[in-house]
Amino acid sequence: MQIEWWYWIIAGFCLIGVELVFPSFTIIWFGLGALLVGAFSGLLSGLPLISQIALWMFTSICFTAMWFKYLKPKGDRTCAGVPKEGIVGESGVVIRGTEDGSGQGIVKFHVSVPGVDEWNCYSSETLCIGDRVRVVEREGQVLKVEVI
Repeated sequence: MQIEWWYWIIAGFCLIGVELVFPSFTIIWFGLGALLVGAFSGLLSGLPLISQIALWMFTSICFTAMWFKYLKPKGDRTCAGVPKEGIVGESGVVIRGTEDGSGQGIVKFHVSVPGVDEWNCYSSETLCIGDRVRVVEREGQVLKVEVI
């Protein structure tokens, strides 16, 4: 039995349409896999049915894995509303040190920590610009840090 290339194209658009009705963000990858198989079947006429199905399964799994590994949003990484223990242990980089005798520096985090990228900080050690630090305690809006 031979499936025409345009059957795959129709199936792909139908699966993408189902994704619009039942949003799970997984069905779309099977639809894109079907569209890709339709394109390959159109270019390579006479592709056996078993190869078409294997290609569809492979591309669908690859698209789905790519979504979950690289593209899917990681959720709320701001830690908003987290108690002070939620910030302890986070690490960042000092962007304003305490070597000028001011006593407070500024640390920048790669991921927003309670909604903010930069926090005032202090340490028992002198903090230099570029030092990697870890939060050991939160006191209101100021973080106590230690050099890593």
